[in-house]
Amino acid sequence: MQRRIEQIIKAAVEMTKGEYHVRIPVSGHDELARLGEILNQLGDIIEKKFREITALSKVTEKINAGIVLEEVLNYTYESFRPIIPYNRIGFALLEEEGTVLRAHWARSDTKDVQIYKGYTAPMKGSSLQKIITTGRPRIINDLKLYLKEHPTSVSTQKIVAEGIRSNLTCPLVAAGKPIGFIFFSSTRPNTYRDAHVELFSQIAGQLSMIVEKSRLYQQLLELNDLKNTFLGLAVHDLRSPISLINSRLDLIMDGYLGELTDKQKELLKGIRQWCARMLHLVEDLLDVSAIESGKLHLKIEKVALKPYLEECVAFNRDLAAARSIRLEFHCADDLGAVEMDPHRVHQVLNNLIANAVKYSPVQTQVTLAAQKYNDRVQISLQDQGQGILKEELSKIFDYFGAGASAGGESGTGLGLAISKKMVEAHGGRIWVESDGSRGATFHFTLPLKFQ
Repeated sequence: MQRRIEQIIKAAVEMTKGEYHVRIPVSGHDELARLGEILNQLGDIIEKKFREITALSKVTEKINAGIVLEEVLNYTYESFRPIIPYNRIGFALLEEEGTVLRAHWARSDTKDVQIYKGYTAPMKGSSLQKIITTGRPRIINDLKLYLKEHPTSVSTQKIVAEGIRSNLTCPLVAAGKPIGFIFFSSTRPNTYRDAHVELFSQIAGQLSMIVEKSRLYQQLLELNDLKNTFLGLAVHDLRSPISLINSRLDLIMDGYLGELTDKQKELLKGIRQWCARMLHLVEDLLDVSAIESGKLHLKIEKVALKPYLEECVAFNRDLAAARSIRLEFHCADDLGAVEMDPHRVHQVLNNLIANAVKYSPVQTQVTLAAQKYNDRVQISLQDQGQGILKEELSKIFDYFGAGASAGGESGTGLGLAISKKMVEAHGGRIWVESDGSRGATFHFTLPLKFQ
């Protein structure tokens, strides 16, 4: 007897350590034998419950990680099979204000799937209405018998034709509102006769969460598309009157309305500068609209890089000279050719050079350099400006992430963010180095061959 007591104590200790699948030798018909048998059963129950909780927590983890609904459903189908019995899982959502049920997903061991994605059925007069009303799962242990009693049920006809013989249906409820159903089905009758529906209900509850998240995400995408469409239309409408103002200013400044005084010329020159800034902002917003809507299209050409960069530097020398800043260019002779959109890369370079000039004190130098590394080139722009604080480095390429210039001028806050998107669209990357005290160096890479 002492040995049997020690075995029972040892098994109980193992359970406290999480080892639930212990086997206590059961012999005789006394109280110790009965206790050993109960502990064996308890271990099996706890182990089963532990596996259920573990599997459910993994589904919850995937849902919270934002994985799409279909991936979670596939994961549910594959991971719960050792725990709960089924040969088929179906997933359907209520549409058209709850009047129609549409199948969105199904996986089955059976070959002849009759109810597939897109299959619809009216809710009016359906037996599923009662499940919505009660909010409780429904078990049908003999679908063949159920079909005899409800011969007009088309969905039951189809599921029986698939070889399904028993079914457990759980309602999906989000924010207190029914949104659909998940169906667990088996090819054997009476599979769910003794089922504890709590686990099925918990799975349904978790899936309801991701359905709601998916719907909210879809609404967010639609609102974002609407925003991009509105932004594109608004900016296009702005560009025309600004261009018209510019053309009229050119006529006036060229003497179309007669000779101008020096004061008038100065005033019109200021108006023209502000028009140019507005037009620049409009062009930036058009780029943002194209980027955010996924409509940024590159026109790839094979470009000899060294003469291309020399031309870009020459284009910006007057801008630098106007602020008494020297613009220098250094590069190796063997840069070769790069497959890129010359207009978009020119846009990136102009933006970086303009920023470097704007943020630099007078009588300093801005240097553009380029080097070739294996299958890509690296282009760098170094200034001798005020530098960038460490806490600002991480957000410098965000929309509206740029700070004030050395001369107190403000920009749109879009240029660096657009440049980043342009470089990444080419398959490159862009970054900045600065110790926060004096000067900053912007680098970006481009692959030699566009993919």
